[in-house]
Amino acid sequence: MQIREDDLTGKKIAEFLQEHLENMHEITPPESVHALDLVALRSSDITFWSAWEGDELLGCGALKELDSRSGEVKSMRTAKAHRNKGVASKILEHIIQEAKRRAYDCLNLETGAMLEFAPARALYIKYGFEYRGPFAEYIDDPNSVFMTKKL
Repeated sequence: MQIREDDLTGKKIAEFLQEHLENMHEITPPESVHALDLVALRSSDITFWSAWEGDELLGCGALKELDSRSGEVKSMRTAKAHRNKGVASKILEHIIQEAKRRAYDCLNLETGAMLEFAPARALYIKYGFEYRGPFAEYIDDPNSVFMTKKL
């Protein structure tokens, strides 16, 4: 598996992210969807990576800089055919290492509170994330779970 910084111009990643957004809107009330679209992911404060095996897209993840000492994990997604194969772990490890390289004190994230997000929450707990309240511009929402990891 190769994880590389992605400029978000490829057709495969655009389709993958569109599928991600559609899925989030299927399982989450509209006011609680915090997934970013292609345009938002191109923001200068976000670094985006995709994972590949040859020309097959396995998954993706991003790191948003909140300030000089903290970041946010965004857009974690694994292709259906590659779930439970360690793709998300490798991408999350990559994001954590980059956050450490940037000398962040902590990493934060928002994920869903619904059953469909249980595997994601379990992954984050495995990597040392702990539950916390809303951060940055998020508000308390029964459909959201907020987590943080001290680095």
